[in-house]
Parts: sequence; structure tokens; C-alpha cells
Amino acid sequence: MPLVKVTCPVFPSEDPEKVKKAVMNIFPDIEPILDDNMMTGETESLEHFAEQMRKQRILDTARSVLMKGRRGNKTTFRMNKQAAFAGKISFTEERTVLGTISVTISADEITGFIEEFAPKTVNGEEVLI
Repeated sequence: MPLVKVTCPVFPSEDPEKVKKAVMNIFPDIEPILDDNMMTGETESLEHFAEQMRKQRILDTARSVLMKGRRGNKTTFRMNKQAAFAGKISFTEERTVLGTISVTISADEITGFIEEFAPKTVNGEEVLI
């Protein structure tokens, strides 16, 4: 079972409740904790995230981002905080002015996990092996 760790800066100009909502819009099973202007949380559930990837039809993009972020038994990526507030997954490679939501997924066999979690697609349809 994967472990998901989320971290997100909360700047003085931001409402912590809105940042919490952004995180929970994507990972509703996380109970974020605010400490020293950093919101953190963990979950083992990626169900909602997976549903959103399929609903938004971004499986290929997600697969690419997850594969690119592999290091050992983890993969790390960033998401746009404003898009998450609107309930959308938007991957970003760079830090933005308002910060990003950083996500680390750990699994025993990370490549196999990614293959199953974000399968290849052909003409928008999942390729089932």
C-alpha cells in the first residue's frame, strides 16, 4: 500500500483554511496539520486522486510526471495550489509565487505501482495488460 506525504507552504497573505481546502480537494483523506507556516499530512488513499486523473483525462501526463519524479522507492511531484483549490490537478515543475503542493508517494516497487496507478493509454483509453 502506498504512503502519500503532502507538504505545502502557507504564506502570511494566505488563509490557512483555503490552503487546507486546496490540499483536501485532491487528497480528502488527509487531515492537514499547520506548523511554522507549513501544512503537512499523510494518507494511504489515492482513490480520489486517481478518479480526478481519469475524469480530467490526464493519465498520460500523470504517468510521465510520476515516472520522472522517481528516486529509489519514491516519486515526488508538485501541483499548482490554485488549481487544487478549484479541485483540479495541475502539475508544475517550478515553484510558483504562491507556492506549490509537494507530494511524495512511497511504495515498495515504485515503478510497478506507477504502471498500475497511471497506465498507458491509446487514443485516451487505458491499455490493460
